[in-house]
Amino acid sequence: MTSAPEPTAPTSTSEQAATAIRKARGSLARYRWLALVTGTMLLVLCVELTIKYVVGHFVDVDGVMAYLGWVPFAHGWVYVVYLVTVLDLWAKMRWGYGRLVTMVIAGVVPVMSFVLEKKVHAEAEAKLTALEQRYGAR
Repeated sequence: MTSAPEPTAPTSTSEQAATAIRKARGSLARYRWLALVTGTMLLVLCVELTIKYVVGHFVDVDGVMAYLGWVPFAHGWVYVVYLVTVLDLWAKMRWGYGRLVTMVIAGVVPVMSFVLEKKVHAEAEAKLTALEQRYGAR
């Protein structure tokens, strides 16, 4: 009985690895920037909602709200762009679905995007550095 030879995994050249790592680092940079912008916009949205629904219960805030009416729309569009960067980074890093869900939720829970961004950045950097060492890509 002869056994069929096992298929070998395709080998990745140093140049291909360097290109993939460079693209992943670009995705990581975009994610970091948008995580900070999204988190900041979410905090501004929380302030806007507090003024509108808490302070507005006791004081007339119509004059102030005329200047803050753009905040919910801005946060919504920034969050959409954040989702695109999350999907891009998640796909390039080949993380699990749990990480994807956590990163998506981080854009709507105040302060969570700041905390998760720091963790995601550290883990991605470690993974990319290990890949650079493994493939000799720099």
